Amino acid sequence: MEINEITTVPASPAAEQTTVDQTIEVVSPFAPIADDSEEAIDLNDSKYYINRQLSHLEFNRRVLEQSLDETHPLLDRLMFLLIFSSNLDEFFEIRVAELMHQIKYGREKAGVDGMHPQEVLYQIRARCHEMVDRQYKILNEILFPALNKEGIYCARRSEWTEVQRSWIKQYFINHILPVISPLGLDPSHPFPRLVNKSLNFIVSLEGKDAFGRDSGLAIIPAPRSLPRLVKLPDELVEEKGDQLVFLTSIIHEFADDLFPGMTVLGCYQFRLTRNADLIFDQEEVEDLARTLRGELHSRHYGDAVRLEIAHKCPEPLVSFLLKQFNLSETEVYCVDGPVNLTRMMAIDELIDRPELSYAPFSPGLPRRLLNQKNIFDSLKQQDFMLFHPFESFAPVIDLLRQSAKDPDVLSIRQTLYRTGAESEIVSALVEAARNGKEVTAVVELRARFDEANNLALASRLQEAGALVVYGVVGYKTHAKMTLVVRREEGEFHHYVHLGTGNYHAGTARVYTDYSLLTSDTAIGDDVLKLFQQLTGMGKIRRLKKLLSAPFTLHKGIIELILKEARYAREGKNARIIIKANGLTEPRLIRALYKASQAGVQIDLIIRGMCCLRPGVSGVSENIRVRSVIGRFLEHSRSYYFNNNGAPLFYNASADLMERNMLHRVETCFPILNSKLLQRGLRELELYLSDNTQAWELEPDGHYQHLQPTADNEPTSAQLSLLERYAK
Repeated sequence: MEINEITTVPASPAAEQTTVDQTIEVVSPFAPIADDSEEAIDLNDSKYYINRQLSHLEFNRRVLEQSLDETHPLLDRLMFLLIFSSNLDEFFEIRVAELMHQIKYGREKAGVDGMHPQEVLYQIRARCHEMVDRQYKILNEILFPALNKEGIYCARRSEWTEVQRSWIKQYFINHILPVISPLGLDPSHPFPRLVNKSLNFIVSLEGKDAFGRDSGLAIIPAPRSLPRLVKLPDELVEEKGDQLVFLTSIIHEFADDLFPGMTVLGCYQFRLTRNADLIFDQEEVEDLARTLRGELHSRHYGDAVRLEIAHKCPEPLVSFLLKQFNLSETEVYCVDGPVNLTRMMAIDELIDRPELSYAPFSPGLPRRLLNQKNIFDSLKQQDFMLFHPFESFAPVIDLLRQSAKDPDVLSIRQTLYRTGAESEIVSALVEAARNGKEVTAVVELRARFDEANNLALASRLQEAGALVVYGVVGYKTHAKMTLVVRREEGEFHHYVHLGTGNYHAGTARVYTDYSLLTSDTAIGDDVLKLFQQLTGMGKIRRLKKLLSAPFTLHKGIIELILKEARYAREGKNARIIIKANGLTEPRLIRALYKASQAGVQIDLIIRGMCCLRPGVSGVSENIRVRSVIGRFLEHSRSYYFNNNGAPLFYNASADLMERNMLHRVETCFPILNSKLLQRGLRELELYLSDNTQAWELEPDGHYQHLQPTADNEPTSAQLSLLERYAK
């Protein structure tokens, strides 16, 4: 019998969701939770909460530690180290920048953990300095030597042969010199306004230039168009293998050529990180797209938050730069290697060594979808739950492609958060619009760092004749849903896709996410109501099956948690398993604490931020928290409740965070088919059995990497799922 074969399951009261009030609830994190238990311990006490920013930083530490895990192929270990840099960039651009902004303007406010922003910032800097030092030590002492053994060399200047130096000099003359613009510093040439995260050099000079100037300092900005890694021709590599040269080394070596007649005393790379958050008064916005276009440029020139610089740079030059950027000594990171490690990801394209990376795989498909010619016929027979990337994302694209061509399809509605203007999804919507279908796209322009892409895809859809709306100002549309309306024998039928991830085929290959494809009437009606709510105006309409934010999701999840607590107190079966990317919302945490106090066994699989402290006597001794970091980015959100033997299983676009629960448009959808529900539970239990890529959260906020014992076989959830589903 097929895994995805439909079976009829009686709708439970919780699945119907008819008792949840459809009202917006703006709540204080300290607001009481309706519950019939007595509370002897003050669950608002700050000692029961971990600071969210420090917790986020610990996730980045776990990513960095993957670079030491020899079960990963060598180039993937290097990628983890570089991803750590990318993650840390965003951490400074958004989270550190926010803390510095609060302090600068006197808007400090302690969170539920009780920590003042100044204290949080102090701890962040201490931990970041330690982690960055560790990162470069791993790169220089472990990964570079390991790459050398495999014939991959990132050669320092002192290691170039004369023949190589001659070739590199010619490369500098032909490809770098024509596009680089050194900037001398003097009264008529003040310190330049440098772009966020751009590579630059500060140069110490001796002598006078053609105009008699002798300021002694210059800045060399490296254009973003220049590759940060250059591969030498094979014939120049004496030993068999690949040799790469950093752009920083080339500019450093030939800096003299940029200042003819002068002497370069020193040339030192540096990189500035700025506040990159887009902030504008949403109540003043009349045209969101126009406002965003105007604000995108400002992202490159926000307040400075971090300075990375070569570790050999003299202290007077470091102090000079800090003064220019209005930064303190604690905000400078002296590094032994390239300051722009993220751009080193280009090595993946320059080096053809497939044996040093994970082997490619073909995602699987349920048998009923393998040879289907008409996806509508398949969905009329049964629901499908797909687990990407182990199972293919193709059926989601097929639904849209076939809808675009099918003469019986009347309309397509879809939310788009991170997609890309040239994606197959957008192309299918464009084709549908040109074929006369009514296409409505709810494009979330404010998806951070994807604003420009989303403006482009919105324009493309509008040019094709699609109706494009930008959701609701003040509430990001983070829900992932598609609704196809098809006329069959004179009646309208709904075909729906709901997902935990984005409509992006690329991320579907590297993120773990669930998709539900269904023709369930009640779910289709709910999704239609949500689209009408997004595009039109009016009061909230009651949903039958779905929970949605910002209206019923927060309250509904709390009610389900407390329901398990009541079952436990009555001696009945009670169990909670939740998988999400983050858990920070205080009222949800308090509800989980109450359930633990009642005796509910709770397992939380939280990839990133987790503000809940597990294992605290009298509060959370029945709660276990783990984070799984592996080949794929864990991104799926699933909520399981035992419900006294009548289990409930939900997938959701939402994490358990304030922004998702109260300030975004999100969907949480039940898996009503019993076979699919049991499959989802088995997959959660597989993550709970992982003892190779799992990290367990301790009460003090630190994570312990789990290792198989003599009595337990090594288990990797991701590897097991690949073996189970992929070809």
